[in-house]
Amino acid sequence: MRVLITGATGYIGGRLIPRVLELGHDVTVLVRDAQRISGRRWFDKVRVVEGDLLRPEGNWSGHLHGYEAAYYLVHSMFAEGDFSKLDRAAAEHFCHAAADCPHVIYLGGLTPEGNELSQHLASRAETGNILREHLPTTEFQAGPIIGSGSASFEMLRYLTERLPVMVTPKWVNNRVRPIAVRDILSYLLAALEKGPQGIVPVGMEETPSYKEMMQGYAAVRGFKRTILPLPVLTPRLAARWVGAVTPITNRLAIPLVEGILKPLLGDTNRARALYPEIVPISYEQAVRYALDKISHHNVETSWSGALGEGPTYRLSDWEGTIREERTLHVNVTPEQAYRAFTSLGGETGWLVWNWAWKLRGWLDSLIGGPGLRRGRRHPSDVLPGEAIDFWRVEEATPNELLRLRAEMKLPGQAWLQFECFPEGTGTRLVQVALFRPQGFPGYLYWNSLYPVHKFIFSDMIRAIGQRAERM
Repeated sequence: MRVLITGATGYIGGRLIPRVLELGHDVTVLVRDAQRISGRRWFDKVRVVEGDLLRPEGNWSGHLHGYEAAYYLVHSMFAEGDFSKLDRAAAEHFCHAAADCPHVIYLGGLTPEGNELSQHLASRAETGNILREHLPTTEFQAGPIIGSGSASFEMLRYLTERLPVMVTPKWVNNRVRPIAVRDILSYLLAALEKGPQGIVPVGMEETPSYKEMMQGYAAVRGFKRTILPLPVLTPRLAARWVGAVTPITNRLAIPLVEGILKPLLGDTNRARALYPEIVPISYEQAVRYALDKISHHNVETSWSGALGEGPTYRLSDWEGTIREERTLHVNVTPEQAYRAFTSLGGETGWLVWNWAWKLRGWLDSLIGGPGLRRGRRHPSDVLPGEAIDFWRVEEATPNELLRLRAEMKLPGQAWLQFECFPEGTGTRLVQVALFRPQGFPGYLYWNSLYPVHKFIFSDMIRAIGQRAERM
């Protein structure tokens, strides 16, 4: 089949694409920026159409005809402003551009009892309504997805790992129907063979409360955890607490928390009838599979790999950009040097002045930025578009170059770039800090930090060289 997949840079889309290819289908992906997927193993096996569903005037819309099935895996929760409005516009533009598609497969969210929907779940439901109104659609409705790198799992994992005693809102006793990421992928793949089926709620047989999910995670890890529900903890306050304790940013934590204020159960009888070959695994099995992936550094995609919280921009014009460069010759190969700087961040840290990096991350999270909480997907492997702490990988050329774009709150745009190339009997390391100030506050910001940067960046390149020598 000729299959179109949107949301290729997202958590589910990035995992679905190689599986659709394995089935022998001809795959086209619609992405805003092709460079964001250029490092994926499947990149040279797909056709790429660059386009933004929020910009219908682009010429991308002419390339969305002639497909036998299309996956719609787009959402705008990371966007500034009203994400519901953006989701609505994107769905409408997609329906217009893919008007001849005989089958759209969409992943939405379970509807709470009583139809009292949070803004996020209401937007998911509205998107499903738009798709079904205009095109033959299969809409899988799922609760929290349990898998390595998923936002729901990371929130649960970090809360349980870091807090031996938790004071929680009383609605953590609400029951939910989670689903393992491997099972939601199975449903998405099976849908190709079934044709449009309308709304299909999916999930595990068991329906634990969020409290029981945390206790279940603790049991797998061999922890003892005390959870004390209180009636006074508001959703916004709880979400900010989640943002402070876990890698999940406040902007994502708020809709995630609001989404479990009511029970999320759904009726999965229809899913069992339509797809009897899929038997969802248990919650404990899903947790064990996720932890195994994490321990073996085999996390395919992460929630933080989705497009950043601000507008996408790329370093293309050096005019007006402040450049601070340092170089160092080391007696190593370019491969060793590349591994040394691609392993920065996450649990490794930034080698020098880590207290200053942590302070900067804390200050950034305090004003609504990502801080250092996002960590990284893999301890050394990097892919364009994924997050490393408060940076986004803008470009990664193996054994040559790594460019990181800052997503912290700044009065301007910033990059940190590392290069390596053979020189004599060793390798020349080049480390460049770049800043494009926004008005006078930007110049004031950079100049006030220059004395600190002078020490940090000088120490950093020496530490990278020493790390490369140990590789």
